[in-house]
Amino acid sequence: MKDNLIKTKTFQFSLSIIDLYRLLQQHKEFVISKQLLRSGTSIGANVEEAVAAESRADFTHKMSIASKEARETLYWLRLLHESKLTMNINYQPYIEEVQQIINITTKIVKTAGKN
Repeated sequence: MKDNLIKTKTFQFSLSIIDLYRLLQQHKEFVISKQLLRSGTSIGANVEEAVAAESRADFTHKMSIASKEARETLYWLRLLHESKLTMNINYQPYIEEVQQIINITTKIVKTAGKN
């Protein structure tokens, strides 16, 4: 069976967000980290649902939600980074990864909408 790039990418991203959440908890950041955990893991969950969609419209809708969750995740990452609430954490790899996910999911939604 062929690997599904976006499924794999979002699952791995969810795992990295869980690790980041644990690190943020150790740094006593409890509010934004919870928002980040929810949105960051929701991306993959919505992609997973899209793969099992009942119709093209359902697929497009679920993938669109995944894209929106990715954008929310980018917001929380940027907020953590620029607020400097937690020093000594490099958010750049997470930001770059979620931007790639946004690009992919946006392209999927646009392509699915055209077909």
